[in-house]
Amino acid sequence: MTTRRTRRTARSAGLVAVAAAAALSLTACQGGAKDAATGPEKSASSSTPRPTGNGDVSSDAKVGVPTGRSAAQHTTSGAASTARTASPVRTQTLVDGSKAEIYERGAQHYLAKIVHGGEVLATLETNQHDAGLDANDMFVVLTLDGRVHSWMGGGHQGPGTFKLAGGWTAKVTKIGGAGYRAQILGNDGAVDATLDANQHDAGLDANGVYIVLSFGGVISAHM
Repeated sequence: MTTRRTRRTARSAGLVAVAAAAALSLTACQGGAKDAATGPEKSASSSTPRPTGNGDVSSDAKVGVPTGRSAAQHTTSGAASTARTASPVRTQTLVDGSKAEIYERGAQHYLAKIVHGGEVLATLETNQHDAGLDANDMFVVLTLDGRVHSWMGGGHQGPGTFKLAGGWTAKVTKIGGAGYRAQILGNDGAVDATLDANQHDAGLDANGVYIVLSFGGVISAHM
């Protein structure tokens, strides 16, 4: 592996809090508009650089509701309301037969709903960083440019040091009471990226190699 990229720390998005806060703010603005002029709208954007991905999408997982309850797997009424008021820019079938409905929410800001049988099983959201999910051994990465990559299996249970697809090495350590960190090492042993899964899963597009670290310490990668 010869591609080198800027080091960066990748952390999974807090989907629930962001979506709920946005919904409450919108409700307040709509109520006030009856008696006063409306203020300027806020837009979410991100200019943080990230590795460019060359890979396409694939998938992994059994159909069904994920048993692990992470922040990325919860939806709120605000998030559901937002999803209902917009149409997905793309719908993609994942390896387990479920579908990802992808919504554009701003510059490098995307929301993906994992849907099966009309039920939303999980959500992922990118906002200044990629997002990842371990859904019963199906791993999913949503990138900053709205691409979804999914695959089945290949997980390693941390802590430990593991060889990953594309020549990467992951050093997984436990942090705090209920979290894990993965340092992604290149061929020269240098740390090229870091994934923190603290109460929620994390994902990364490492130059076309997709990596997920679950909050339970399982790491998997796929090209």
